[in-house]
Amino acid sequence: MKKINLPDVPRILITRTDRIGDLVLTTPLFKALREKFPKVWIAALVFLEHHEIVQDNPYLDEVILYDKKGSERGLLGQFRLSQKLRSKKFDAVIHGHGTNRMHLAAWLAGIPVRIGYERRAPWTLTHVHPYNKKEGKKQEAEYLFELLELFGVTPPGEIITFFPVTDRSVRSIENLRVFHKIPHDLPWIVLNPSASDVTKIWPAERFAELAVRIQKYSPSVFLAIGTSKDRPIIGRLIKNASVPVFDLSGKLSLGMLGALLKRSALLVSNDSGPVHIATAVGTPVVSIFGRYEPGLGPKRWQPLGKKSRVVAKDVSRIPASERQFTYIDEIAVEDVYTAVRDLFRGPVSDQFESGFQSGYWKRG
Repeated sequence: MKKINLPDVPRILITRTDRIGDLVLTTPLFKALREKFPKVWIAALVFLEHHEIVQDNPYLDEVILYDKKGSERGLLGQFRLSQKLRSKKFDAVIHGHGTNRMHLAAWLAGIPVRIGYERRAPWTLTHVHPYNKKEGKKQEAEYLFELLELFGVTPPGEIITFFPVTDRSVRSIENLRVFHKIPHDLPWIVLNPSASDVTKIWPAERFAELAVRIQKYSPSVFLAIGTSKDRPIIGRLIKNASVPVFDLSGKLSLGMLGALLKRSALLVSNDSGPVHIATAVGTPVVSIFGRYEPGLGPKRWQPLGKKSRVVAKDVSRIPASERQFTYIDEIAVEDVYTAVRDLFRGPVSDQFESGFQSGYWKRG
C-alpha cells in the first residue's frame, strides 16, 4: 500500500473510544506524529470521562470529547458528532479502535483519509488494515504503530507512554492523605484487586496474604483502589488482611489516580488500566494475568518498560487446543511475592533494593 501524501500543515485526528489502558497505550502515537510532521495539528477524540488522560498531553493541539451517554447519544447524537468533525476540516483520521460510531462519524464528516481496522463498518474507511490484534503476537502499542506506516512513521526503539500529573491532582492526593490520616513516612504500595472482567480478577484473599508477606519484609502503607462498584472486592481484601489497608475505591478521579501512583513505590494489579497509568508515570508494576486466549493475554497487554513484572501461569507445555480460558485461580501468592522481590533487586536500580530492605523505598 502506497504511503499517504499530506499537506505541508496537516490536520490529523486520532480516535480511541474504549478502555482507559487502551487510551494510555495510544499516547505514543501523538509524539511519533509530531516528530514526523513538526507543523502537524493533532487532535484526539476520546470519551468525555477519559479527558484527564489526554488533556495536558504536550503533543496534542486539541482534545475532542465524545459524550456518548449524553448529547451525542443515538442517531441525532451521531449526526452532531459528524458535523462537529466536519467543521474541523481534518485531512486524515486514524482509528486506534474500530467502532461503528467512530467509523461512521469520520465518513459522514468527509475526512479524506480514513485509516482503521477491517472490522465494524470497514467500508467507511479509505485505508483498511487487517485486524491482526486478535493474534496477540505483539504489545498493543506496537500494533498501533502499524497504522502509522502509511505516513512513513516507524516505531521508536523504546515505546514510552504519557500520563499527565498536574499540580491540582497532586494537591488532591495530599488532601486525601490528610483526611484519611494515611502515613507518609513509609512507602505506599497500591493494590488493585478489581478488573473489567471476572476472568482477570485474582482472589482478593490472596491480595490480602500478599500484603501481609510484604509487610513482614518491609513496613509499608497499603492502599486499595477501584471504583465504587469494586467495594465488595476491596472489603474482602481488608477483611482478610491482618495489616491496615486504606480503601480508596470511588474516591479518585483519573488525574488523582495518576498522582497517587506517581507518589507510590509499587502497584500490584490485575490486568487493568491502572497498570498502564503506573508505567506512564514511572511507577514499578507487578501485573497479574490469567487469560491466554490470543489477543487477551500478557503478550499484548503486558506493561511497557523495565520497571515491571508479569505474573502468569506457564502454559507453554499445554497444547493450545487444551488451554483453559483463564488460569487466574492457579496463580499463587508466592509467585506474585517473588515477582515483587525480583523487581526491586533486578535491573531497575540498586537504590530500590537497598530502600526495600531498609523499609523505605526511594524513588529513582
